[in-house]
Amino acid sequence: MRRRTRGRGRRQRRQADNQLVAVLAVAVVVIGLFVAVVNWLLAHWWVLIAVVVLAALAGGGWVYQRRQRARWEQVQARGLRYALPQLDALHHREFEHAVRELMRRDGCRDAERVGGGGDLGADVKATDPFGRRWVIQCKHRRGGDRGSAVGTPDLQVLNGTARPVHKADVVVLVTNGRISKPGQDFAKSQRLHLVDRRLLGTWAAGSQPLWDLLRAVPPPRRPSALS
Repeated sequence: MRRRTRGRGRRQRRQADNQLVAVLAVAVVVIGLFVAVVNWLLAHWWVLIAVVVLAALAGGGWVYQRRQRARWEQVQARGLRYALPQLDALHHREFEHAVRELMRRDGCRDAERVGGGGDLGADVKATDPFGRRWVIQCKHRRGGDRGSAVGTPDLQVLNGTARPVHKADVVVLVTNGRISKPGQDFAKSQRLHLVDRRLLGTWAAGSQPLWDLLRAVPPPRRPSALS
């Protein structure tokens, strides 16, 4: 046992020594290459200047392109319009993306689509320029107002999570269809805002931001960092 233990110890020390030698060899090679490159650049200093100038030009071009792209996206956002037939033809996920883009157009720069499995009733969340947090549930109907009406159960799910879970100031259901009378009564009693087909058409046409089209929206909190 002692011999085997001593044998293993010697092998481990040899392995450690070999690893150390390999590391030192690599370090020597790297240092040698670095010194050679530095000496070459010192002898050919104009190459270094040319590289710096090219890098500066490339960096400036990249920054310029990013700024131009951002300006173009802002122009596109300000001009974003949807007609109701366009919205009717969308897949329900595309409809959620369209609602997100409309919120961004209105000035909610952090608007995001969060719909999907486990979304807890929220498809789009956004903060408006007045500091209010919006939680929106989207209900797309392929047949528009000929499709089934959005009913109370969908609104109950939204009402149960929007404020306690998502910390909403403004809770909205958006549909390209219609909302049942019991659903309308429930929304009114729970301070939920409804955007039906008629109101969606006005909003998507770009005439006014959504908060100007809804009644009894909570007052502004304060100008936010997104203002």
